[in-house]
Amino acid sequence: MRLKPFIFIGCYLVGGFLVANLAAQNSNEKKMYPVPVTFPPGELGGIVKLGQELVEQTNEHPLSKAYVGNALSCSSCHLKAGTVPHAASFLGTAAAYPAWSPREKRVITLEDRVLNCFMRSQNGIRPPKGSKVSIAITTYITWLSTGNRIKMNPAKPLGPNHVRPLKIKPEQANEIRGASLYNKQCADCHGKAGQGTPEGPPVWGDKSYNAGAGFSRNDKLAAWLKVAMPLDDANLTEQDALDIAAFINSHPRPKFVLEDHLPKPNRLGVYDW
Repeated sequence: MRLKPFIFIGCYLVGGFLVANLAAQNSNEKKMYPVPVTFPPGELGGIVKLGQELVEQTNEHPLSKAYVGNALSCSSCHLKAGTVPHAASFLGTAAAYPAWSPREKRVITLEDRVLNCFMRSQNGIRPPKGSKVSIAITTYITWLSTGNRIKMNPAKPLGPNHVRPLKIKPEQANEIRGASLYNKQCADCHGKAGQGTPEGPPVWGDKSYNAGAGFSRNDKLAAWLKVAMPLDDANLTEQDALDIAAFINSHPRPKFVLEDHLPKPNRLGVYDW
């Protein structure tokens, strides 16, 4: 039995529309919008600006320094206040939350993710949910996601610009080679004893991230080093990055005991303005 021609035409048009629509969706999902250039008006814009200040000066700003236990700011890892693509960038990050977190074994919000960094990467105390510190930083990160499609992450608490893992295995690290590379490539900014300088934060010892931070894992630190260091001239090979990471993490750093980094129960969440 022959179908009438208009049915073929109709199927072609509908099929073409669906293909075009799916292609547009895929294109939009991959498209990353640039850093916004205009702050929102009024009080909202003021909170975005405050969030940027806190990200850049976390360990020194009067509002946030009480929650930080080392010499790191958010910008120590999220370069240029999180605006450098693929180097732990904040661009588009808010669109991936809420997300499933294998570590916490629950769905977490962007606010949860930010506050957990205070406990681990900054070796400090988790600021209360709803506090000005918490709201300002998450508002700033959300502003950096302007224009991006919401696509919650059911696998990990990672945004679309997260650092991609290396192809080589962590077991291939050569710590001795890493020591030589560190002295040549890193010591001028981070100090021969890892103590930090005005040009770069400490990378081990009491003033660096603790053993609960992602960077305490060689594979995580190496993946970041590969795309972020040296600053403004990332040129390390995967092997270089892994070797340096192994050398850095061979040194002592603060231990991580979760209970030591939580606020008092009555300060876990507050309306603190």
